[in-house]
Amino acid sequence: MQLEQIFVALAEPASGTLLPFYQRLFEQDPVVWQPGYAEFDLPGLKLGIFQPQANQQAEFAGSAGSISLCLEVAQLEAAVERLRDLGYPPPGAIVTASHGREIYAYDPAGNRLILHESKTR
Repeated sequence: MQLEQIFVALAEPASGTLLPFYQRLFEQDPVVWQPGYAEFDLPGLKLGIFQPQANQQAEFAGSAGSISLCLEVAQLEAAVERLRDLGYPPPGAIVTASHGREIYAYDPAGNRLILHESKTR
């Protein structure tokens, strides 16, 4: 199998909160925006947000699984402040790992975000 690109797609809950959350978090509009689907073109990643079909809603309901959306940032404290301003403050504290500093947060649908600041910064 030869891959051309990998991207992440998140199911938009009925509340319609994910698209505005990521627009405000990334401070940009999606590059693709059509009924039921939006796509952000970010450095090294495409992030799609889609509305599941009515007969598929149950498949995407419930708490987040084991996947995390990892966002490497230049200034971790500034990213944490951004999440607080959006109304989704991280529930824990910044931790130091072997690869740098990080903190867990969650988007409006409960998807896990890992904000990471590399040691090399």
